[in-house]
Amino acid sequence: MMEKVQRFGGAMFTPVLLFSFAGLMVSLAIICKNPMLVGSIATEGTVWYGIWSIIEDGAWTVFNQMELLFVIGLPIGLAKKANARAVMEAFVVYLTFQYFVGGMLKNFSHFFGVDYAMDAGGTSGLKLIANIKTLDTGIVGAIVISAIVVWIHNRYFDTKLPDWLGIFQGSSFVVIIGFFLMLPIAFLVALVWPKIQGGINSMQGFLASSGVLGVWIYTFLERILIPTGLHHFIYSPFVFGPAVTPDGITRAWMANLNDFAASTKPLKQLFPEGGFAMHGNSKMFGSIGIASAFYLTAKPENKKKVISILIPVTLTAFLAGITEPLEFTFLFISPPLFAIHAVLAASMTATMYAFGVSGDMGGGFLDLLAKNWIPMFANHKTEIFTQLAIGLAFTVLYILIFRFLILKWDLPTPGREAVSDDIKLFTKKDYKAKKAGGASDAGEPEGNRYRESAAIYLEAFGGADNIEKVNNCATRLRITVNDPAIVAADDAFRAGGAHGVVRNGKAFQVIVGLDVPQVREQFEQLLDIKD
Repeated sequence: MMEKVQRFGGAMFTPVLLFSFAGLMVSLAIICKNPMLVGSIATEGTVWYGIWSIIEDGAWTVFNQMELLFVIGLPIGLAKKANARAVMEAFVVYLTFQYFVGGMLKNFSHFFGVDYAMDAGGTSGLKLIANIKTLDTGIVGAIVISAIVVWIHNRYFDTKLPDWLGIFQGSSFVVIIGFFLMLPIAFLVALVWPKIQGGINSMQGFLASSGVLGVWIYTFLERILIPTGLHHFIYSPFVFGPAVTPDGITRAWMANLNDFAASTKPLKQLFPEGGFAMHGNSKMFGSIGIASAFYLTAKPENKKKVISILIPVTLTAFLAGITEPLEFTFLFISPPLFAIHAVLAASMTATMYAFGVSGDMGGGFLDLLAKNWIPMFANHKTEIFTQLAIGLAFTVLYILIFRFLILKWDLPTPGREAVSDDIKLFTKKDYKAKKAGGASDAGEPEGNRYRESAAIYLEAFGGADNIEKVNNCATRLRITVNDPAIVAADDAFRAGGAHGVVRNGKAFQVIVGLDVPQVREQFEQLLDIKD
């Protein structure tokens, strides 16, 4: 079950990867349209304003079509066969579901207690999806329907029908089953979801006013669940909706960015929901502190090697908000140290929120700069300097606490291992020499580092015969094996550049980094060759 849940979480991350660029472009467009920041050239009606309005319209694509992105993205990661066809099936069945819901509300609105005559948006509970006026079920509805279609696809796509019904096989059969299944599901959604919307509206007020403790708990869970891959389920309802705002914090912040920037009211008063999107602070200030502690506790003769490894992974965490390569360097060495990291991260965010800091800060420094600091500087520099001061104070706390615990517990963090060579990343050549000159993989092109890593991982997993499933999320290659007993130790995976390995029965997660899509492609190609 854990393997399935992790796989589901990884599949959800496929469309999420598009949000960072889209968010940055929306932020850039909004900044360039703000006369307070760029002068009179940005006045409405100018050519400059018109050009950036066009760019902004395009940048909103991902956020305006978020439901469709999740419907399309899930089958890519979850379908066990014919993924492209599964995407088409999910898209068609999801639109069918929305037409069913819209039709039921249009013809029986009084029965369902919904005023279908209201305009979509606002507090109506209605939304236009692919120009269909329907209930606003957000990404929750998209994920549920897409998951149902994937289940139908995996179970019935290969079903053999009599020859005279052959035209209805494959994708047609999946869509036919989905068509009839969507009728009762649409009825239940139309009956139940308006009541859920009322509950969500009430919960929004409660969570938004839950104060510092609520922010602390949210941030702690978001960090502590990273090893399981379940942290996506914590932040997604908040950041992308509908936990505290119907369309999520990211979109709400973007939509009101100019108004917030022009107002002199405190940010916490303008956007109290922003406390649930500040977990990116630990990715910046915390990562610097952790890396500094590793460097300070490394053996003198290893410091140069350690810093060469720490700089790229720390920059990745600080600038882009991808923390796993850094965090997994100590998670497996000392889980209690990772728990302390989660406590510090939650305390940092809660402290900032208590002192009036708020906004959309779930990513790294580039995200923070474009979406928060630059547009807010004119009227909210006090909050920015407060955030900076608290963040740097926690950086120092990270250094002191991590340094103390590493030395007290004698943890083998980078540069403290018994053999200094262990801190470097091995090449395939090094690995094969270590394994006494194993034969090169058939069909392997020279110089393809993704192929080299994939070959090492495949060998470490015990070969193609031991591979049952292959998947990935943003930074992890997720593999289900037939026999976990023959999977090699973590050092074998580090030989291919991995930052660590999560083991849970037959389910394995190799921490690869942002190159994981390319590595997975090569991994699957090697499986085809071996087959």
